[in-house]
Formats: sequence, C-alpha cells, structure tokens
Amino acid sequence: INLGVTLYRALAGFAIAAVIGVLLGMAMTRIPLLRWFFDPIVSVGFPMPKVAFLPVIILWLGVYDASKITMIVVDAAFPGITATIVGIRGVDPYLLWSARNMGASDRELLWQISVPAALPQIMTGLQVALPIALILAVFTEMAMGGYGLGGAMMVASRFADSRGVFAGILEIAVVGYVLVKGMAVLRRRLLIWHQEAMAPSTV
Repeated sequence: INLGVTLYRALAGFAIAAVIGVLLGMAMTRIPLLRWFFDPIVSVGFPMPKVAFLPVIILWLGVYDASKITMIVVDAAFPGITATIVGIRGVDPYLLWSARNMGASDRELLWQISVPAALPQIMTGLQVALPIALILAVFTEMAMGGYGLGGAMMVASRFADSRGVFAGILEIAVVGYVLVKGMAVLRRRLLIWHQEAMAPSTV
C-alpha cells in the first residue's frame, strides 16, 4: 500500500509537471510577453531549493495528497521548462527556413519541425524531472506523515525498527532504478528516428 501511494503521488506530480513544463517552455519561445514575465521566475526558481515553499503549501493545502503533489509539480516542472526552451532555440535555422519557404505556417513550424527536433533535449529534461518527483514524494511523506514509503520509514524510525527503515530505503532504490530504466526505454522508442538511437557506423 505504501509503495503504491508513493508511486501514485510521484507519477501524478511528474505527469502534471511534464505537461506544464513542456507547454510553458514552448509558449515562452513563441510569446515575448510570456518570456518577459516567466524568464526571471525560471532563472531564480530553478537553482532555488523549492522545499522552502513547503510550509506555505502545507498552510494553504494541508498535509494530504494535494499538497504533496503540488510540491512535486513545483520542483519537477523546472527541468522540463528549461529543456524545452533550450531545445527549441537550438533547432537548426536552415530547417525552419526551408519549411517556411515551402509554405509552412507558424503552427506547423512548431509542431512538425521545432518540437520533433527539440525532443532529445525535452526527453533529457523529463529524465531529470522523474527522479526529482520520486525524491520529493518521499521527502514530503517524511515531512507530513501519512501513508507512503516516507511516512512508513518515519514510523519505523520512531519505534527503532532498523529493518523497516532499511526496507524502505531498498524499496526506494529499486523503484528509482525501474523508473529511470523505464524512461530510458521510452526515450529510445520516441527517438528511434534520431541518430542517438541508430547503430554506430562500422566505416
């Protein structure tokens, strides 16, 4: 039960953070007003330890799933935002010029050229965000209590149950390994067309 609760919080927070991060990053590359507003926030917020917001989130949302998932989203969205911005800005301009000369609209340039070309960087950002989501899930459970691996480990520590604590550590390590490997497999599937997924040349 504790493992399932932790996974639910981590994956739900990661999914929301991934959608927000990628969409906001795309919007910031296309809309100057959004870039002007959010760029200082991202620049200051990315290196800042977001757990500093935990008391405020507890005050506003309580100590249940909403606050824990919100804390995960706040922290895990930043890698997706920055990776999307860097990826789209790094698209080869010759690709964009060629597509525009062939009559592509701005929307087609974004979805058919920029996003696919930036997908390796976007996936890298999401691969960074997923372990952050798991870490924040366990941390918030330790801080707020309740069900979950973090909460169970804190309960075990209060009763001097070393085996329970180390069992939680082992479960977290195994889950983290499986999630990271799963993201690597997903990356290879999505980027099967990319040169990083192609077999090295023997020439």
